[in-house]
Order: sequence, then C-alpha cells, then structure tokens
Amino acid sequence: MNAGFAIAYGRLAASHRGVAMPRSSHYAGLAGYAHDAAPQAGVLLVNLGTPTAPTPIAVRRYLAEFLSDPRVIEYPRWLWWPILHGVILRVRPRRSAHAYACIWTDAGSPLRSGSEALAHALQTALAQRAPGPVRVELAMRYGAPTVRERIETLQRAGVRRLLVLPLYPQYSATSTGSVLDAVADALKALRWPPELRIVNDYHADAAHIEALATSVEAHWAAHGRGDRLLLSFHGIPRRYFLAGDPYHCQCMATTRLLRERLRLAPEQMSVSFQSRVGRERWLEPATDATLKSLPAQGVKRVDVLCPGFAVDCLETLEEIALRGRADFLSAGGEALHYIPALNDGAAQVDALASLILRHLGGWPEAAPGYDSAAVAAAQAAARARAGAMQDGR
Repeated sequence: MNAGFAIAYGRLAASHRGVAMPRSSHYAGLAGYAHDAAPQAGVLLVNLGTPTAPTPIAVRRYLAEFLSDPRVIEYPRWLWWPILHGVILRVRPRRSAHAYACIWTDAGSPLRSGSEALAHALQTALAQRAPGPVRVELAMRYGAPTVRERIETLQRAGVRRLLVLPLYPQYSATSTGSVLDAVADALKALRWPPELRIVNDYHADAAHIEALATSVEAHWAAHGRGDRLLLSFHGIPRRYFLAGDPYHCQCMATTRLLRERLRLAPEQMSVSFQSRVGRERWLEPATDATLKSLPAQGVKRVDVLCPGFAVDCLETLEEIALRGRADFLSAGGEALHYIPALNDGAAQVDALASLILRHLGGWPEAAPGYDSAAVAAAQAAARARAGAMQDGR
C-alpha cells in the first residue's frame, strides 16, 4: 500500500467511524457468520441444463443462454450474434420444443429430475461412507439452479471446502471447461471463497468403466444381444479437436477400456458422434449416418449406449431412442435397443461416491480419523471464547 493510498484510506475510515458502512456492491459476504460453526466439505454436481418447459418460449430462453457461451460457439461475437438472434433463435426453438415434448414426463425434464435423483442418492451414500459431513448440491450450467446460486447456498451452509464434479465423464472445453468458467465467475463474487478442487474428467475411472459394462451386460441378459454395440458420444466441431481439445481422445480411451472389459472384438463395437449442428465439419463418423448405413452391412439388430451422458436427456431419449431408431428401421434394420444412461443406479452412485471420496482426500471430512466429538468440543470452546470476549473478560 503506497503512502498516498494509505492517507486517503485512513481519512475515509475516520469519516465513517461509528457509521454502518454499506454492503460492497462487488462481493457477497456472510452476514452473521458464526466463528464456532463447524466447517464442512461440499460437493457441487453440475449438469448441462434444460428448459423449464417444452415450449418455444422456454426453449428460446434456454438456447439463448447456451448458444451465447463462447466456450460452446467459438466464433467472433460480431459474426455469431446476427446468426444466433437473426436466424437460430427464430427457427430452432419451435422444433426443439417439439423434441422436448416427446420426452417430457410428469416430473418435468428427464435431465433435471434424473440429475436431482442422482444428487439425492449421492448425498445418502456419502452420509454413510464419508467420515465427516459432506453436503451435495446440484447446479445446471445453463438455466436453473445456477452455479452461482448453489455455491452461495453451500457457503451459507458452512461449506469451506468445495469439490466441483461436472457430470461429463470426458473433458471438453465446451462442457467441463464452461463449468469451470461459471465456477470462477461465482467465486469472484464472494468475499471469502471456499477452498476449491475440481474433477476434470473420469473417462478412464475403473469403477465408471465397470458400471458401464455392468449396464450393458444387464441389458443383454434382459433383452438379448444385438449384432453390434454402438457407442454414441456427443460431437464437437473438428477444429476444436485440432486446436487441442482432448475430448475425442478421451472418448476413444473410454471405448477401448469398455471393449476390453466386455471382451468384444473390434468389429463387434463401433463409435460415432451425435448432435451435429450447422455446416461445419464435426467429429466423425456421425451417428445418424452410421445408423442408416449399418443394415446394408448386415447389422440388423443394434444396441446403442451413450457413455458421454451421466443422465438421460434430450440427446439420448429423443435423438437416439426415437429418431435414431426410426432412421435405423427405415434403412432396413430390425431392432434398435437403446441402453439407458447410468442415471441414479447403484453402480453409478457407488462409482461417483468413490470418485468423490478420493478427490476429497486430505480434507478433514474425508480423513479416517475424523472425530465428530472432538469437533463438537472445539465448537463449544469457540462459543465460550466468543462469549468471554463479548463480556469483556
């Protein structure tokens, strides 16, 4: 602090001595923070997001936020803005609303309800497995509840150590990278940010691969086995991959590990990439083109798994299980079986709980010797000291 700033700051402080200072417009603090409160760890799950309703208005609001993210669309704003607001948001919401309506349930968006069920199951599992208190919250990268809202909720609950787990097994700047941006923006607004850790990806996690394999084997046991197992991952523009995005490599690693675990020959499993939009070249082969070509190759029955999605959503339930099936059958296929995402199944809950505990390692709440009685005693001592200070003793 230079001398001039120190003098000015001292005069300002003196002029406001005894006067309640207004809350800073820049940083959110903790009103009434209790120094005797036991700090705890928090886990913030983050999924993509969803419209609030399957209507053009709700979908337009959602798409406007999603497609405005420079992590998702890496075009100069001067070029992208006229396209987004002049064309896409005038045409796409109605078409997408119809797609959402095809999968909407009494509980609302499958992605929202499925993610909430997963968060609840993980909270229950961690309450049983974590030595100390760990609180789980769910946020959506786009839409509600926002990352900022959930981080502030965790802070008010006494969370001083935060683990962020984006629900994307494979890292991409368009997904996990965007979550990191939202977390950074939220922390910048806090006067006292928590200690932070982030799970970058879990594409090769052994328990995750086992959970995927178990889901495939359970499907085969219940419905029989198709001629081919197709793994369909969400696509990204090819230029993102060429610019250094590791997503494609991680998808291939997941594929290899799953094929080895299932003991399949290379010709028994295929990989494709879905959800391409626009005219730009994306990762290939495309899922829709692949499904249309398989019957001519003698594949009449195909099983499709989407290992990039932790929870079922529009891309799995409508794009694959409905439109993908129609494409396959119209091309001469006999049966397409979609294998559901892991959702809140026991295998995924166990795998993610283990992943979380591993990443919490070194923090008191994950330490085997965590002593709740000692923590309570320390809180009582802190309350006593605070009371003594207030009494002037």
